[in-house]
Amino acid sequence: MLKFSANLSLLFNEIPILDRFMAAKKCGFNGIEIQFPYEIPAAQIKEQLVSNGLELVLINVPAGDLMNGGEGLASVPSKKQEFIEAVDEAVRYAEILRPKCINVLPGCCLVKENLDQYLKTFKSNLVYAADIFKELEVKVVFEAANIKDLPGFIIHKNEQLIKVYEELKHPNVYFQYDIYHMHTMKEEYISFIQKYTNTIGHFQFADSPGRHEPGTGEIDFENLFKVIDSSEYKGWIGAEYKPSVKTSESLDWFVPFQKKN
Repeated sequence: MLKFSANLSLLFNEIPILDRFMAAKKCGFNGIEIQFPYEIPAAQIKEQLVSNGLELVLINVPAGDLMNGGEGLASVPSKKQEFIEAVDEAVRYAEILRPKCINVLPGCCLVKENLDQYLKTFKSNLVYAADIFKELEVKVVFEAANIKDLPGFIIHKNEQLIKVYEELKHPNVYFQYDIYHMHTMKEEYISFIQKYTNTIGHFQFADSPGRHEPGTGEIDFENLFKVIDSSEYKGWIGAEYKPSVKTSESLDWFVPFQKKN
């Protein structure tokens, strides 16, 4: 049975963030995720989770300037201490909120000559985070993102995900597999899911192009959801799209799953 979580950083953005928890629950979601929850006191988030009977599925480790066109933290050699501090902050939230997964965004390399060093730094930082969150029984995931939206993102193909994973072989490192990003990069995601199910810690999706709700782009979600459902994956699937209409009006794709979710 498929379990869908609502990404409150993008969904229900027509209302204040703390009101989105109840809105998600009313629409049939039992899990939520927040990209960067750090401007909201953890106690307030906890209160909303409890009062609405929701699970927190995923948050990201703080990523510095990544969302503003910068390189982020996790792969930049000169930002090692900043990354450690970012992990510390994520730990403080995880201790209170107990998310299922923590995402470490690899970030960007804007000078190609630095790529090897950035990848080396990222792998070291990923292991650092994975070791710490293992003690909290929180899965650490990392993802590939498309280089159209995020130029210079150091991991943007299936083969790069696999290479990092196989080099590390860390018991607490998994993929966050984002269908929108992989479709945008023209990667083959159906066969990847079938082959690497056991290494996927979390899914996210949006239609492509556009990053809106299913039915607005090219992705065959009926087939995609069937493939995931027939696999051994038992985790959550994050709806991380930008609604083209009011969020409650963008949920036609979710209707078959609402009572089951």
